[in-house]
Amino acid sequence: MFEANGVLKATGGRLLQGDPRVSFKSISMDTRSIKPGEAFIAIKGNNFDGHDFISEAVKKGSSCIIKEKRGSIPKAKKVAVIEVRDTIKALGELAGFVRNKYDIPVIAVTGSNGKTTTKEMIAHVLSGHHKVLKNEGTKNNQIGLPLTLLKLDPSFDFAVLEIGANHFGEVKYLADICRPNIGLITNIGTAHLKHFHNLGGVFREKRALLGSLLYPSIAILNSDDPFLRKELRNGYKKRFALGFGINDHAEFLASNIRSYQNRTEFLVNSKYSFTLKTPGCYNIYNALAAIALGRIFGMGYTEISFRLSAFEFPQGRLKLVKFKKISFIDDTYNANPVSLRQALEALSGFKVKGRKILVMADMLELGRQARSLHRQAGQELAKVCDIFIAVGDLAKLT
Repeated sequence: MFEANGVLKATGGRLLQGDPRVSFKSISMDTRSIKPGEAFIAIKGNNFDGHDFISEAVKKGSSCIIKEKRGSIPKAKKVAVIEVRDTIKALGELAGFVRNKYDIPVIAVTGSNGKTTTKEMIAHVLSGHHKVLKNEGTKNNQIGLPLTLLKLDPSFDFAVLEIGANHFGEVKYLADICRPNIGLITNIGTAHLKHFHNLGGVFREKRALLGSLLYPSIAILNSDDPFLRKELRNGYKKRFALGFGINDHAEFLASNIRSYQNRTEFLVNSKYSFTLKTPGCYNIYNALAAIALGRIFGMGYTEISFRLSAFEFPQGRLKLVKFKKISFIDDTYNANPVSLRQALEALSGFKVKGRKILVMADMLELGRQARSLHRQAGQELAKVCDIFIAVGDLAKLT
């Protein structure tokens, strides 16, 4: 439950009309789904401006409006109206205010690839005995993450939050809002190079998560990633770090890997058996991260294995779909050179009687390296598929 007074305290806003004691259960930015008694925050997006829908929010029963200087002030005197300088920033401040009310473990996940699957795996493992708050889908930006945190209430035992970024400073901004105790970095790859320029820039941005950790400040890092392996070997400066991997020494090490068309099997630390419902061996990294979290919070390997064996992978992440005599591998969520290489590894290991056909669209936000990276992709996929279908101008170069 929120009060207008709390909004004023969190954001430093100004009450333009109404009672500061007005309360509301939740905050919405979408008048299509807003419910009576909810607060409405007017956010300007790429295709709409919430300030144009203030009157509609009031008609649907909103008890509090949070807006910038522009936009109308409703005539309904019972509706509290709060003016802030920047509604997106105010949304983050409100989320931070809510986060600070609850002393529960908060786990933040970032990296170039595997964030959503890793977040979902961790939440699935921990939800065996606990109520876990998590981002819905890929709502991991400066709007999606705060909206997730605003749902936090005393019933939750954990929060597992995915942090995305395609500009410098975004990881720190979001980490400062959610104030995690555990920071997990999946890998450092060639994603969003348009703004990060090179792998060093990607690493600097993702590493910012570690600087925002609260006690006990645990870092969980991919020991097979060159940048993160160096971070582990140099010693994580804050408190404590754990590594997970396949090729390099780590506290959680996978071996005896066997991949089939509908599953992947492996051992952890040479004796604990795990099975995943996917042909993609790279998902072992995501699973190892979830295993590490389960162990940190006292779960046994057998129970974690049982939980992961039942895990359903998110849509568009190497999902196997069969239609008549054709097997489709749906990896359509997003693409960058690393995720494409991982998909090619899965396709390469797939045994078929007929042809392997790859359909690929443009990989975006790669900056000056876009053309060369698409050409390099062509050299890799030529070894794997029989037919290649390119969709888009950059894919033509492939």
